[in-house]
Amino acid sequence: MTMMTATQALSVNPATGQTLAAMPWANAQEIEHALSLAASGFKKWKMTSVAQRAQTLRDIGQALRAHAEEMAQCITREMGKPIKQARAEVTKSAALCDWYAEHGPAMLNPEPTLVENQQAVIEYRPLGVILAIMPWNFPLWQVLRGAVPILLAGNSYLLKHAPNVTGCAQMIARILTEAGTPAGVYGWVNANNEGVSQMINDPRIAAVTVTGSVRAGAAIGAQAGAALKKCVLELGGSDPFIVLNDADLELAVKAAVAGRYQNTGQVCAAAKRFIVEEGIAQAFTDRFVAAAAALKIGDPLVEENDLGPMARFDLRDELHQQVQASVAEGARLLLGGEKIAGEGNYYAATVLADVTPDMTAFRQELFGPVAAITVARDAAHALALANDSEFGLSATIFTADDTLAAEMAARLECGGVFINGYSASDARVAFGGVKKSGFGRELSHFGLHEFCNVQTVWKNRV
Repeated sequence: MTMMTATQALSVNPATGQTLAAMPWANAQEIEHALSLAASGFKKWKMTSVAQRAQTLRDIGQALRAHAEEMAQCITREMGKPIKQARAEVTKSAALCDWYAEHGPAMLNPEPTLVENQQAVIEYRPLGVILAIMPWNFPLWQVLRGAVPILLAGNSYLLKHAPNVTGCAQMIARILTEAGTPAGVYGWVNANNEGVSQMINDPRIAAVTVTGSVRAGAAIGAQAGAALKKCVLELGGSDPFIVLNDADLELAVKAAVAGRYQNTGQVCAAAKRFIVEEGIAQAFTDRFVAAAAALKIGDPLVEENDLGPMARFDLRDELHQQVQASVAEGARLLLGGEKIAGEGNYYAATVLADVTPDMTAFRQELFGPVAAITVARDAAHALALANDSEFGLSATIFTADDTLAAEMAARLECGGVFINGYSASDARVAFGGVKKSGFGRELSHFGLHEFCNVQTVWKNRV
């Protein structure tokens, strides 16, 4: 069963295979209604004060906390995230609202400057209705990390969510409405590809933001470009996790396992390619395999389980094909490498060793619980291997040499570098990538300004 048909989107519990809901695709008239409502909402919202918008964000954060368990349960049922991690996603999303409510208004203050004794002011104005096309792997966080700064800037936000998390989409909309978000300021529409094209080409859409696969980003980015509309893309990643000989081995293994297997490995910025200097490679590999083997897999609603099912059966099949191809190419299977029999889309925690740059596991993104270990001769070789990818989202370096770490960070071709820690996103710092991982930034003041009209106002310019 796929997550969509010609007529409807399907929400299927990946732990049981049970269909939770079937929702018809929005037709042209329903999309027109959503666009009209968003445009009307924007006209009123842009006239509110930044302080009023900030209070709305605080109210959203409070409403999320009030519905935290309900939201977490919905996330787990629809896409299989272990319940402890789903709760953490809700907590993080509520904290995001608080942070932007407190710190965001100052980022929108006018910036006066003198230009040859003439006064100019940079103003941050709203753009309009922003279309957001969001994925299933963090069905709340991915939505709010874009929506919160977009709303604070005075824009309206119109969501097209992934078809397998329509329940989450409905609940988010309900919570924001309960929090007092005005009609038309936040909306969502269950659009198929045709509906997305209709919205992108509608003059009421000012810009587009996309989180998803490279294929989806390229297609949507091309449509937005043809319509001369700004597009922010946060796409795939095959993040390198570099471990040098002088690394704290215990800390590196702990971070590596957490960075690879969080959310059952379904994270764009997860560690995927483990590039280990040869002097420490065997010790790292032995400990990593032991730690991965100790992870508990099963019903994601059971507290003690570390791994749940993959979100869709087709994604599990694709991952298994990548593992089999890599083994056929010469990779050594140290752990897992199998679909777990029975109901649900479960895939065993997997470790591949002796992975080389010509193999599938190195060249492609592994979007699931599979780690690929590659041995590097030295730090320079590790850096070259890390950059030998079409992706550039984030990277990790484990070493005791702070100077070397800083030098390597400066040469890594990616949007974020984590020294002696694994990749994460945080409201206070920018998040995004380069190369085929996309362009533009989310979070911090960068994410807030992405969807502003940065307007320069001159006085007495003669």
